[in-house]
Amino acid sequence: MPLSLYDTLARAKRPFVPADPARVTMYVCGPTVYNFAHIGNARPVVVFDVLFRLLRQTFGEGAVLYAANVTDVDDKINRKAAEEGVSIDVITDRYLAAYNADMAELGALRPTFQPRATRTMDAIIALIGRLVDNGSAYAAEGHVLFDTQACEDYGVLSGHPMDDMIAGARVEVAPYKRHPADFVLWKPSKPGEPVWDSPFGPGRPGWHVECTAMIEQSLGLPIDIHGGGIDLLFPHHENERAQGVCAHGHGPDNDRTYARYWMHNGFLNFGEEKMSKSLGNVALVNDLVKSAPGEALRWALLVGHYRAPLEWTGELIAQSVKALDRLYGALRRSASVEAADTGPDPAFLSALEDDLNTPAAMAELFGLATALETATGPGRPVAKGRLLASARLMGFLFGDPESWFQGGADDAFRSQIDSLVASRAEARANRDWPAADRIRDELAALNVEVMDNASGATWRLKERT
Repeated sequence: MPLSLYDTLARAKRPFVPADPARVTMYVCGPTVYNFAHIGNARPVVVFDVLFRLLRQTFGEGAVLYAANVTDVDDKINRKAAEEGVSIDVITDRYLAAYNADMAELGALRPTFQPRATRTMDAIIALIGRLVDNGSAYAAEGHVLFDTQACEDYGVLSGHPMDDMIAGARVEVAPYKRHPADFVLWKPSKPGEPVWDSPFGPGRPGWHVECTAMIEQSLGLPIDIHGGGIDLLFPHHENERAQGVCAHGHGPDNDRTYARYWMHNGFLNFGEEKMSKSLGNVALVNDLVKSAPGEALRWALLVGHYRAPLEWTGELIAQSVKALDRLYGALRRSASVEAADTGPDPAFLSALEDDLNTPAAMAELFGLATALETATGPGRPVAKGRLLASARLMGFLFGDPESWFQGGADDAFRSQIDSLVASRAEARANRDWPAADRIRDELAALNVEVMDNASGATWRLKERT
């Protein structure tokens, strides 16, 4: 089936038709690099990584350009740099490296572009200048503000009434604003903060204008897909869209002059609340990958539909490990089968093409694993090929099955366990049941489960989460 995506602006699923199939563009709002990322930050990364992979499958690997920005100008970064007595670059370089390493542990491909606000300053200043020149922004008391009344359909993306937008805006209500909903594009830097020269005076950019400039510089306008978490819908994406439309002039198709499709993933909840550093209820990816396989964390993030809220629990991680045990188990039991060079299974692909229906796609993976287990003769290579091609399109099953089940065990430990398993097999062959039981108990004490089958015995670590 053709790829269809839910467009937040249209409030409906729409067939995905890029402006140029030879150059498909996607932008996703990335991290503010002042600390380690929590697993809620990782949800949009993993969701849009699946879409990135699917777009490359559909249009060709070289035809898809994916940009995910890095906000490296921010009050939290400034505070951390001041606390440590270092430049902001020290903070941002440290946590960007950690962020990229953590996302790689979750199987996310690196975006084509990773623009940084500090390296886009000329484009930011030029964009603000265009908005001032065409009457969409104004200077007031050392600030430059966007005039929301100059955007004829301001609010159409989020659908919020103006009163709600004023109440919910992350901007202080200052006396120099023409309208309470107007927001800052440029502001004076405080003492000790980074500062850049501009025609509007020395200072630094506001939050929203950075993404608009980075999109234009890295991808050009309009882009095909703009993604991010639902928490960014208002005010960030609303203001982004307003800037982008006004900077390039109004036209008969305002909705598509900036982004042709808007996509938003749902919250990741911890208990009854959204996971948030400000609330202190966070689970850092950097910590989670030390006790659970990154692939299982990825599975957990995709087990629900991306637009729905997702409850993050230890049980969710444990269930995800078991789900991958099932898939890797099928591969382990077919280790002697050479996978055929096939594409993804059509039913699996149809599930993903239906607005990234990952729960349905995962159900298809289990069906493909069963097909591999029950296939015979020449059907086995084809079944294995379809399972691998499908799972890998979602970012799964790139690992070695033996390593999956024995993950975390070093060479010395594996050698010890292999020796015990071999001794137990010899005892069983000699019908020395007391010795076999004793060795099995010894293995259990080492947190090892032995699995007997027709071709011998294999083992796995019982607990990894």
